[in-house]
Amino acid sequence: MKYYKKLVGEKCYLSPINVEDADQYCIWLNDLEVSTNLLIFNQQLSLEREKMILQEMIKNGTQIFAIVDAESDKLIGNCSLFRINERNRKAEVGIFIGDKDYWSKGYGSEALLLLIDYGFNILNLNNIMLEVFGFNKRAINSYKKVGFKEIGRRREAVIVAGKKHDEIFMDILADEFESIYIKKFME
Repeated sequence: MKYYKKLVGEKCYLSPINVEDADQYCIWLNDLEVSTNLLIFNQQLSLEREKMILQEMIKNGTQIFAIVDAESDKLIGNCSLFRINERNRKAEVGIFIGDKDYWSKGYGSEALLLLIDYGFNILNLNNIMLEVFGFNKRAINSYKKVGFKEIGRRREAVIVAGKKHDEIFMDILADEFESIYIKKFME
């Protein structure tokens, strides 16, 4: 698959999504070790359904990107800005690294930094929010590292394997974020 370097970091870059990657996403999203941390963990995804979801996201204005390893040009996950509200300059963000060989190595944090930079400095957003399950400590640490702050909890809102977990809401504001990617092109 050919990818295009829309937003480039040191470890990875973000490329416009390719619907032909639906098969790989389907493999990852049906792997419980990957999907348990995602809001769609309780869904079964067929290849046709995943293609339909990707096409709908593109049609509905979701800014969705493939996350690609900069060294090997290998697809490792995806991220998106969705529920974009231009009037109030806000959106939500979602991200996952599907290739487990890339977990806990900084790829997710860097991809999220690239995406947030794009949201604030290209889309002119002011507030970007996300939801995360309380048991997903790896993601919570990554979000805090990027600059997200907890803004609320929905207590015991998620039940996985008979255990109750909080759903945590986090956000970041444009004036709390220092661009390191987009800003360099403006100098």
